[in-house]
Amino acid sequence: MKRIFLCAIAAAAVACNNGNGNARQGAADSILNLAFSNYEQAFIADLWKENPDWATNVGYHNYDTVLIVPDSLSRQADLQFVARHLDSLKAYPLDKLTDANKIDHQLISNYLQSVQWSVNTEKSYQWNPSSYNISGTFAFILNENYAPLETRLRSFAARLKNVPAYYAAAKSQVVNPVPELTALAIDQNMGGLSVFQKDFADSLKKTTIPAVEQAEMIAASKAAVQAVTNYANWLKALKPENPRSFRLGKALYDAKFNYEIQSSYPAEQIYDSAIARKAFVHGEMAKISRSLWPKYFGNTAMPADSLELIGKMIDTLSANHVKPEEFQSAIEKQLPALISFIKEKDLLYIDPSKPLVVRKEPAYMAGVAGASISAPGPYDKGGNTYYNVGSLEGWPKDKAESYLREYNHYILQILDIHEAIPGHYTQLVYSNQSPSLIKSILGNGAMVEGWAVYTEQMMLENGYGNNEPEMWLMWYKWNLRTVCNTILDYSVHVKNMSKEDAIHLLTKEAFQQAAEAEGKWKRVSVTSVQLTSYFTGYKEIIDLREAYKKQEGEKYRLKAFNEKFLSYGSAPVKYIRELMLSH
Repeated sequence: MKRIFLCAIAAAAVACNNGNGNARQGAADSILNLAFSNYEQAFIADLWKENPDWATNVGYHNYDTVLIVPDSLSRQADLQFVARHLDSLKAYPLDKLTDANKIDHQLISNYLQSVQWSVNTEKSYQWNPSSYNISGTFAFILNENYAPLETRLRSFAARLKNVPAYYAAAKSQVVNPVPELTALAIDQNMGGLSVFQKDFADSLKKTTIPAVEQAEMIAASKAAVQAVTNYANWLKALKPENPRSFRLGKALYDAKFNYEIQSSYPAEQIYDSAIARKAFVHGEMAKISRSLWPKYFGNTAMPADSLELIGKMIDTLSANHVKPEEFQSAIEKQLPALISFIKEKDLLYIDPSKPLVVRKEPAYMAGVAGASISAPGPYDKGGNTYYNVGSLEGWPKDKAESYLREYNHYILQILDIHEAIPGHYTQLVYSNQSPSLIKSILGNGAMVEGWAVYTEQMMLENGYGNNEPEMWLMWYKWNLRTVCNTILDYSVHVKNMSKEDAIHLLTKEAFQQAAEAEGKWKRVSVTSVQLTSYFTGYKEIIDLREAYKKQEGEKYRLKAFNEKFLSYGSAPVKYIRELMLSH
């Protein structure tokens, strides 16, 4: 790679010998950027070979038949991949690249360093049993219509052959696992068994695959089910004397934050900003609650304590919610109204050709969040985007009531804005249209989550909800969730916050229902850093919008800002900021 690059530069120098120095430099830089673009393609091809599951899920299907066994040999291969490409990147000086290529260079470098850190330092493969879970990719192959059913089923069957070896390797890697992650691994692996036990067999019946071949496929599927079940049973029987805490600790947390969030600020500074934001939001909520009090409580004495006042007002408004059996249908009905509002206010172009399908959350995804988006990858742009909604089926009445009070009439609308339109669904559609494949596949979570949070505020600023104080109060409550996600995550993993203090923060200071708070405690027990992405990205986008508005002056248009911001793909906000403010 280096030799090719040097030859290209030499050729450019000869070709431009009769011109001035600036022309020669310009030609050399142009060739360098062309060489980098070619390198990107080689990197991506190598990336998919190294990560076949990831490839399948972004729509690159050359490796659908491959299931890598996660053992020491595969980790050694990962480190060799990292070393090879970190060396290749040295051939492309950042200051000689275009702005767009500079971002791609930084994204690739960050990804490679994060893999190296994960293998050598974090070592979660030893203590996180939930990282071993095959169900998701198998379900993707089965459910997505990117190829004829028979082709997909044969890929599915080929992958099945390595499942027993996969879980044998998992058992050999797991040492002193975190109890909370062990429980999650059991739930998710067992929850995914229906993909192999029922869905695969049902799909086979719809094909003309010969009976003998089908019998072999079913046998391989049964062997896979046995391997998954054995792994879950093995985990259940595992009783480490001194189990590792789920808390990362400051050193691991700071490093993980830097790699995953890619913020302009360190983790501790974001935490401090969240503390300040919490105080501001409490102040705004108190003002609104005082103004609403007579409407809902008449002449009843108003509580002197502002948090008590806010809590009573929120509690009263939360009684307005759908029935448990109407939760999913209410979400489906809300989406067309959001699209109409965006068109009416001319806030952003929404591509009508990209389908959004609301579905019950698959069992293999259960246990982390109540609602999420699963979008097609950059190679599968015509695929469905799924809005996964957690089911309330079988919930005790009191638990369901608590959950629905949390996702009440107002919050459910804000949830739809965040998860779907113009939040995650819309942003991911734009991301897949980005000319940079790197920005799509190495998308920055803080930008993605930050955009979703930003759109909530943006919609209300433009009159969504008719500027009702009730809607604003509930949005501030929802925004407080974003803020407290950061406070909670940092406090738990770095400051050793207890469950009791965490529940107090969420219920008394963030006004969340008990069921929501319990769910968030579970989430912070099985994830780390990701919860900070919402507030970090939101803060950086709002700051950027203000700077861009000031720079544009009278030329500023909100739609232009939104579409220009999204046009850069899912890049870290700090890099998008550099580009938007430099042109």
